[in-house]
Amino acid sequence: MWKHETTFFVFLDYFCNLFGKMISVNNVNVSFGGSTLFDGVSFLVNENDRIGLAGKNGAGKSTMLKLLAGLQSATSGSIGKPNGLKIAYLPQDMVHQHGKTVFEEAATAFIEIQQLEERLTEVNHQLETRTDYESDSYSNLITEVTDISHRLDILGSGNRDEEIEKKLKGLGFDRSEFSRPTSELSGGWRMRIELAKLLLQRPDVLLLDEPTNHLDIESIQWLEEFMETFPGALVLISHDKKFLDTVTTRTIEISNKKIYDYKTNYSHYLELRQERREQQMAAAKNQQKVIAKTQVLIDKNRAKASKAAFAQSLIKQLDRMEIVEVDEEDNASINFRFPPPAHSGKIALTVENAGKVYPQKRIFSGANFILEKGERIAFVGRNGEGKTTMMKMISGQTESEGVVKLGHNVLMGYFEQDQAEKLDANKTVFDTIDELAVGEIRARVRNLLGSFLFSGEDVDKKVKVLSGGERGRLALCKLLLQPYNVLMLDEPTNHLDIRSKDILKRALLNYEGTLIIVSHDRDFLDGLVHKLYEFRDGHVKEHLCDINEFMRKRKLERLNESRILVEEKKVEKAVATHIIPKGLEDEAKKVKQLENKIKKTEEEIAELEKKISDAEKVINQPDFYETNKDSSNVLADYQTLKTKLEEKFKVWEGFSEELNKITA
Repeated sequence: MWKHETTFFVFLDYFCNLFGKMISVNNVNVSFGGSTLFDGVSFLVNENDRIGLAGKNGAGKSTMLKLLAGLQSATSGSIGKPNGLKIAYLPQDMVHQHGKTVFEEAATAFIEIQQLEERLTEVNHQLETRTDYESDSYSNLITEVTDISHRLDILGSGNRDEEIEKKLKGLGFDRSEFSRPTSELSGGWRMRIELAKLLLQRPDVLLLDEPTNHLDIESIQWLEEFMETFPGALVLISHDKKFLDTVTTRTIEISNKKIYDYKTNYSHYLELRQERREQQMAAAKNQQKVIAKTQVLIDKNRAKASKAAFAQSLIKQLDRMEIVEVDEEDNASINFRFPPPAHSGKIALTVENAGKVYPQKRIFSGANFILEKGERIAFVGRNGEGKTTMMKMISGQTESEGVVKLGHNVLMGYFEQDQAEKLDANKTVFDTIDELAVGEIRARVRNLLGSFLFSGEDVDKKVKVLSGGERGRLALCKLLLQPYNVLMLDEPTNHLDIRSKDILKRALLNYEGTLIIVSHDRDFLDGLVHKLYEFRDGHVKEHLCDINEFMRKRKLERLNESRILVEEKKVEKAVATHIIPKGLEDEAKKVKQLENKIKKTEEEIAELEKKISDAEKVINQPDFYETNKDSSNVLADYQTLKTKLEEKFKVWEGFSEELNKITA
C-alpha cells in the first residue's frame, strides 16, 4: 500500500509540473512538541480554485496557509508546486516597512518591472554611447532590449500607475492620501497597502488570512468583485460568513488532524458537515452494537475447548476492526442574554444639524435624525468618514457642532472599537468584572464569566496575557453588568469567531432596548437592523432598508461611476488622437439605447424600493399584528415586492454588463 501511495504522489508532482498552476499536499504530517496537528493530510489546490479553510480555533488553519506559502515545513510528507508558480501570502499580523508614501509602497509590488526598466535604461545608454555596431556584444544588447520590452508589455508596465490607483481606491484610499507617509497610518490601513501589493503582483495562488479584518463594507464588496475576475487560485481564512459564501466555492475543514473536502461554499458546508456527523454517529452506534454482540460470543465460547478457535477468530476480527471516529463538535462559544433594560422616554436620541471638524479637516456636517425607543440602527460607510466620531459625540467623549442630546432616563452602554485595549492589563479576569458587579450579579460573576468562555484557572489570568479575542469577550461581558436601555456597539464582532458572532447576534435580537451599531460584518447586520445611516463625503444620509439592499444600491452607484469614467476616458483619448473609432455611430446608438433601458430600470427599482420602505413602516409598527386582520396578505405582498426588486436588479445588472462590454 505504501509503495502505491508513493507512486501516486510522485505522479501528482509530475502532473502539477506538467499542467502548472497547482499545489499538491501529499500525506503531510505536522507535529509540535509531541502533539500532532496534521496526520496524513492530502489534497490539491487547482487552478481557479476558491477555497475557504474551516475548523475551530487552533485546528491549524493558519499553519496550513504557511505550509502552502512555503514559510513552514511539514514534519513529514511533501508539498509539490510547479516551477515558476507565483504565490502571494497575507498573514494576520506582519511587519510593515516605513520611509515611503502610500503610492510608493504600493509600487514596490512591481519590483520586476522596476528592475527591468533600470536595466533597459542602462542598455539604451550603452547603445547610444558605443560605436562597435558590427560586434556580437552590440547585437546582443539590441536583442536584450527587444526581450526586455516584450517582458514589460506582458507585465503591463504601461498602465502600472493606473493599476496602483485602482487597487488603492478600491481598498478605501482617497487619491489625496497617496502622498501620505505610511508611518502616519494605523495598522489596519498599512495592512490594506500590503493587500494592494499582493493583488498588484498578479500571483497564481493567493493565500489570505482574515483579509476583511481591517476593511470597511465597501472595500469588502470591492474585494469580492475583484475576486470574481481574479485568474488564479485562492485559499483563505475568514470569520466573515458573507464573504466566504460570496467568494468561495470549496470548503476544506480541518478536524481531528484530518481534512474533509467539500465542493461548496461555507453555509452549504455547514449543512453537509452536520449530515456527515449524524452519519458518523449512526455508524459508530451500529458498530458498538456489533462489538457488543461479538464480545458476548467471545465470552460464551472462549472457555469451551471445541469453540476456542472460533473465539480466537472473533478476537482477531475485533482487533482488525477500524473504530468509527465521530468528529468533535466545537461547542466552545459565548452564551448570554442581555438583562432587561431600564425604562426610558419615547425619544432615545436627538441629533440636529450635528457636525465635527478638526484643525486638519472637516469630518461631516448637517447630520439630522431622531432615534426612538426600541429602534435598531447601524452606522455604515467607509473608514474615516465619521462613524466612530458620531459614537463618541453621542457618548459625550468629544464635542460637536449642533445638537446631540440623549432622551429622558437614558442609561447608555458603549462598547468602543478599542474597548479591549482599554482594560486594566494588571487586573485579573475575575477582578475586572467583580469590581463593577453590584447586587445579585456579584454572586454570579463566575457563571457570567463562564458564559464568555472564562472558566477554571482562566478567571485568575491577568488581562495582559489574554489574546485579542479573549480581551474582546471580556469587554463584551462588562456590558451585562448594567441594565442599559441604549447600547452602542462599535465593531463588536472583531476577534469573534463565526459561532460566537451568531450567539451575540441572537442576544441582540432578543435585547429589548435601543441599539446603535457600527459594523462591517454584513451577515451580522442582516436581520438585526432595518435602518442605516451612511457616512459619506462629509454628509450623513438615511437609508430605510436593510444591509443587503443598501449594498445593492452602492454596487449600482459604483458601476455607474465606473462606466462614466470609462466613457470619459474613451472620449478624451479620441479627442487627443483625433481618431474617430470605426463604427462609432452604431456604437453610440447602442450605448444610448442601453443607457435609456438602464435609466428606466433604475426608476422602476426606485419605485419598488419606495413601496418596500412604506410596507416596512407598516410591518415594523409594534401593534402591526393586532391592528391588521389581513397581516398575512400584507406580508405576502411585501415579499412579492422584494422578489420583484431582486428581478429588477438582475435585469439592471444585465444591461450594465452589456454596456460595460461596449464601452470598455
